[in-house]
Amino acid sequence: MNRLKEKILQSIGKKRWAIAEGYIPPDSTGEGPEFVSHETACILNAGGSDARISIMVFFKDREPAGPYRIAVPAQRTLHLRFNDLTDPEPIPLGTDYASVIESDVPVVVQHTRLDSRQAELGLLSTIAYGSDQ
Repeated sequence: MNRLKEKILQSIGKKRWAIAEGYIPPDSTGEGPEFVSHETACILNAGGSDARISIMVFFKDREPAGPYRIAVPAQRTLHLRFNDLTDPEPIPLGTDYASVIESDVPVVVQHTRLDSRQAELGLLSTIAYGSDQ
């Protein structure tokens, strides 16, 4: 492997991430999974070890949900829809929430929402807040 590729494939990111803004719109106007309103955590694991990840979800007026456990293989990416999280419980639609994502190896997390409640789709994306603490 050449030196440039080795440098690119080194671990990058943080072990703890927070997404303070979460909301899965309760309705959708589009058809098929690509046009269903959703929240996504896009997780990049550029390192050489699989990432074991746990997610806790926090709410305004109830106890947190989780941990949700997922894995991201080494040198791979996962676009995880919060809509698909069901164990230990589904994330409620139409409810404000926040999440903390913890990994045993450094990863990078980006947050994206597709809101298809109207025919004119709304899309937002931002990098999560990362910390090694």
